[in-house]
Amino acid sequence: MSLDGTHVAMITPFDQDNNIDEEKYRNFIDFLIDHGVDGIVAAGTTGESATMSHDEHQKVIDIMVDQANGRVTTIAGAGSNATSEALGLVKYVEDAGADAALVITPYYNKPQQSGLYDHYKLLDDATNVPIIAYNVPSRTGVDLSVDTIIKLAQLDDIIAIKEANPDLNKLANVFNCLKKEEITDFTVLSGNDSLTLPMIAQGARGVISVAANVMPTEMSDMVNSALDADYVRSQELSNYLFDLMDVLFIEASPAPTKRALNLMGMDVGGLRMPINPISEANDVILQEVLKEYNLIE
Repeated sequence: MSLDGTHVAMITPFDQDNNIDEEKYRNFIDFLIDHGVDGIVAAGTTGESATMSHDEHQKVIDIMVDQANGRVTTIAGAGSNATSEALGLVKYVEDAGADAALVITPYYNKPQQSGLYDHYKLLDDATNVPIIAYNVPSRTGVDLSVDTIIKLAQLDDIIAIKEANPDLNKLANVFNCLKKEEITDFTVLSGNDSLTLPMIAQGARGVISVAANVMPTEMSDMVNSALDADYVRSQELSNYLFDLMDVLFIEASPAPTKRALNLMGMDVGGLRMPINPISEANDVILQEVLKEYNLIE
């Protein structure tokens, strides 16, 4: 399975009662696929997985797998701060038929590097589904070290990492160590839209993107140009998309992204507490940016 390209960290549409809106979710998946993305991610941070029950978590995975129907790579969020709970979710992802499980580092506990390794190794030993480790220290309080990443890369089913640590020097060290260890079957994906181009220049193979919810074609074009070593074109697109990438994190995600999609007429519903709608002042800024891209009038 190739993970090259643009994979969308999908929002989850809700109805007026804040329940998952299956019809809108299926329509949104079709919208993304029709606009050229390579993969989709259900039940991730942008999908508000932290506020979902286990039944809801499983529901969005099932909808994603069924609606995609093999047209793109399907990746399902399956992490927890309890290893036993993460194991149950990864097993569900495997049974549901998703292509890969996206497993965030255990949050809040702040485990040692040995604990992080053992967490993933247990998941690797107990299941057969490909696993993408997700490193986002700004949210979890822990950072997978270079040594731990290299150890994980040598496990059978840990096939990739979504790296959201913005330290590009660390990333260069990861690629240096992968080369020294002659590890050629481990994929690095960007977890920060705005750093995708420099990460690809270092050796990353794509992105799990928030901005692709809003502009999937343009994000895909930027990533594909970079993967084709057309750095003039990819630089132009990366610079062009920067204001959008930036404004979608003007407040807690996914509040700006959902607001943008609603303004664009996608009708993806509201947010689940404790995330609030963005402030009036930031809403003005968001709308100005969307007008610059001709996404709204």
